[in-house]
Amino acid sequence: MSAPTQSKMLVVPPALNLRRAGSYNPQDRGPLSSTTSRFNFNHLLFSPPPSPALPALVPRPPKRTSSQILVTRPSRVFRRLFLLGVLLSIIYVMGLAFQNPDAIPAAVWPYFGQEEFEMVGQYDLPDFPTPILISDNKGRSKWTISIPPKHDFPLTMEQYAEMGSQCREVSSRARDLHRKAPITEQEIVNYDAQDDYFVDIYEAERSGLLPPGKGMRTQGKGKFVGLDKKHMKYKPVCESSMTFVLETSDAGLGNTLMMLWTFYGLAKQQGRDFFIVDSRWAYGPYTEIFDIPPVPDCRPPPRHHMVPCPFQARHLVVSAATAKEVFPALLAKNHRIAGTDNPIKDLFQLARTGFEDLFSLSEDDQAYVDNRVVGLQAKAKMGDTLTTRAPIVGLHIRHGDQHPLEFQYRDNYIPAEVFLKQVEQFVDEHYNASELEDPKQHHYITLLASDDPTVKEEPQFSNVILSQDRIRLASKGAIDQAHGSPELLHNFVEKTFGWEGGFFAPMFWNLGVDSKNNAAEAPAGVNVQDVNEEARHMAPPSEETLRLRSLIGRAYMMDLAVLSESSDKIVCAVSAMGCRLLAVMMGWEDAMEKDGWKNVDGSYGWTGIDW
Repeated sequence: MSAPTQSKMLVVPPALNLRRAGSYNPQDRGPLSSTTSRFNFNHLLFSPPPSPALPALVPRPPKRTSSQILVTRPSRVFRRLFLLGVLLSIIYVMGLAFQNPDAIPAAVWPYFGQEEFEMVGQYDLPDFPTPILISDNKGRSKWTISIPPKHDFPLTMEQYAEMGSQCREVSSRARDLHRKAPITEQEIVNYDAQDDYFVDIYEAERSGLLPPGKGMRTQGKGKFVGLDKKHMKYKPVCESSMTFVLETSDAGLGNTLMMLWTFYGLAKQQGRDFFIVDSRWAYGPYTEIFDIPPVPDCRPPPRHHMVPCPFQARHLVVSAATAKEVFPALLAKNHRIAGTDNPIKDLFQLARTGFEDLFSLSEDDQAYVDNRVVGLQAKAKMGDTLTTRAPIVGLHIRHGDQHPLEFQYRDNYIPAEVFLKQVEQFVDEHYNASELEDPKQHHYITLLASDDPTVKEEPQFSNVILSQDRIRLASKGAIDQAHGSPELLHNFVEKTFGWEGGFFAPMFWNLGVDSKNNAAEAPAGVNVQDVNEEARHMAPPSEETLRLRSLIGRAYMMDLAVLSESSDKIVCAVSAMGCRLLAVMMGWEDAMEKDGWKNVDGSYGWTGIDW
């Protein structure tokens, strides 16, 4: 094998500083004398007019034609034409945006905010993860990603986020060296255009463009959910894979779950083996909430082969920090392969695929959910005729730091009357299709799942049934009355607090944390008041903190599971991610085609991941 060769990266030269030449001054061209350097025409003011037979003292300059103007001063004319063209272009683009807000696809937005990086030339490989320019065996410029084999895995969220912008920058430079324009966002979205100048790490090592990483052990290999050394020992390395890293600065669980399901669907559709890493997940071990996911019949590749970009990489790493970089291209490829004309349904079905394969709760929680669903279904049949049963309507009400999208409620929350009005409409539709005409016989069951324990205490919800009571978020008053009841979450910190008002991110980050080390476990990018920055970066979450956070996640998942499996209809606000998850859990036919899922937050429809 030939020795590894690296091309020296070039430093872009600074832009030339061009200045205009000084303007013409007739006084500068006057004659000089021994007494003065200033020349004027004062001595000619009272001179007699020139003789008709004699030539004028100063010849008149001839009038310049338009062609002469362009020859003598072209810069001013072209400068004005250029500025006029730029102005017209800006007006045109703004007009399109205001006339049709969907003219610029939402999936492309992540590419617009591009950062600029300085490219430095060097002969040795860097000792940190970064995209690099290289020359192949024929001297042609290519690019790849260099990750030291001994580097920790997974990388930090900051490193993954930076590499996305760096990949685009280096890709553009490589194409520029071949005198080709960078791949545009529209090309990626329209037909998932691949970068012909990217060399995968596996290919780069095999061809000698990068040194082989064999025999070098990664410091931190990451914790792959469901894998063990004994199971993986004799299995081959996966041909292509996608590894989803459970780490985010978002305290909520819903968006991470929607992202996990959607990318699983993309990986399965494109033939990639799927792995989950939960080493730094804020909710603790994945298996504390869910059952072990499907295990591929192959083992993960070397950790330094797993890269966050570009989307065509053989072994792709996806996290909340990198998802928006590769999602548009992967989704475009899915649309091209699926060949359908309903992108919303395609996106829905991707998430549905992930739900069907991944959503299985831990053994004890799943057993509770199954018994709960059976009990609610039996309750709906009691006292009814053989031809009908009482409908079950599920309510999902999100308060806390998630406010509605609808303008009139965006600074507060949607009133209870709005939810209950939709419940009554569903009940009327149910019995209008039956033989029971007497309104007194119109029985129904209303289930409630909410992050705010005070919702159940409102008079309008006095007759509702909680979706599950295995793990509940309690108010401070309920905690004081419980006196140590194990069914309620309490004593999180030194000073007892409740969940009145719903789920707020600062409360989540403060679970199990000493008050003098407030929100120490909040990840980078989270704004929490009175945060001890040094402690936040140095101290990992304690076991007690992870246990309490896991309880929050388990309660949330059991709420959704009972609602989706028990309810004939579900009423919720699409501004809450839990509402969108419930639609996926119901399925496209029941939720959309049969109108079993109803959003009461404006006229918005179902959407997927929150960017």
